[in-house]
Amino acid sequence: MDLTKKSLELIESDNGFGLEFFKEVLTGDTSPNIMVSPLSVALALGMTYNGASGTTKDAMKETLKLGGLSDQEINESYKSIMDQLVRLDPKVILNIANSIWYKLNFPVQNEFINLNSQYYYAEVNELDFSLPEAKDIINGWVDEKTEGLIPEIIDNISPDVVMYLINAIYFKGVWKYEFDPEKTSERDFYLEDGRNMKVDMMEMEEEVLYTSNDIFQAVSLPYGDGQFNMFIMLPAAQKTTADIVVELNNDNWDSWISSLQTEQVVVKLPKFKFDFFRLLNDDLTDMGMGIAFDPDNADFSGINPERDLYISRVLHKTFIDVNEEGTEAAAVTAVEISETSYNPNEPVIRYFVADHPFLFAIRKNSSGTILFMGRVGQPKYE
Repeated sequence: MDLTKKSLELIESDNGFGLEFFKEVLTGDTSPNIMVSPLSVALALGMTYNGASGTTKDAMKETLKLGGLSDQEINESYKSIMDQLVRLDPKVILNIANSIWYKLNFPVQNEFINLNSQYYYAEVNELDFSLPEAKDIINGWVDEKTEGLIPEIIDNISPDVVMYLINAIYFKGVWKYEFDPEKTSERDFYLEDGRNMKVDMMEMEEEVLYTSNDIFQAVSLPYGDGQFNMFIMLPAAQKTTADIVVELNNDNWDSWISSLQTEQVVVKLPKFKFDFFRLLNDDLTDMGMGIAFDPDNADFSGINPERDLYISRVLHKTFIDVNEEGTEAAAVTAVEISETSYNPNEPVIRYFVADHPFLFAIRKNSSGTILFMGRVGQPKYE
């Protein structure tokens, strides 16, 4: 990748954020299978950062570990990274998409829209959030950008929600050295609690990058032309994944990667496929971004200086499928912006579109007596 010095600094910052973020999620989640996308979270929060001000902006910058970069350098570097990642390997499909959805008639600062359109290629859509199909429209975009792997990220839209900033990443890579399906066999997989289960274990023998230390041994399995890879860390005897997690930081990570050497390795890897969802509010709060979630103190005047805005939810969902041919994975991060108060003098526009089955009642107003009730499922007029 032909990156500027500032872009390389941003990658270093993102890795630092990503490792800390991953540790935070692992600490707070007991699910057996967990996967997050630090890049997806960073891009969604990067767009949101363009609307933050004051101490809220400072907290986000510190949490994302962007202290050494100016706002302009952050935006330019994210743009450069996205541009080059998606065209890095012709044998790997990597799509990165961003979008902003804001409530109908909600005023948004032009500079905020322009920055995110220019540097993050964000699609900007004004949408009536009160419509029953509003969340389906947003989820339809998510479904399309993740090739159907993540069909939904928004479960409901509360009346005080005014904006969603969404990142979607889709990855599909074939192994440079594919596993022979005929060598896949059922083997035992031993759990950390002492139990074991049967898995489909893939197997191959190739010259790949390998390293080992007192805590784990690791292989780096390349995709396509070798521009992307899967770095797999296997705990050593008497060690667990928790022992590796404790050591996760930028310095150790760089040291582990740099220690990789080409070796002839027999690789046995179970096939696996799972999805994962997590609300990131607590994780990001623990990492120092709590003010952004505080309705009384958050400052997102860069989005709209006249309204009291805060981040109500950061939703994160991932999917991965690893098999003999390669890996298909996707991630979506949605930053939900809500309003803390309403202007009572502001006119409220409601919509009622009876375009699906409905119930009706004919009643007497004064007494409330119901005269007729019915359901219209197939309106006819003859």
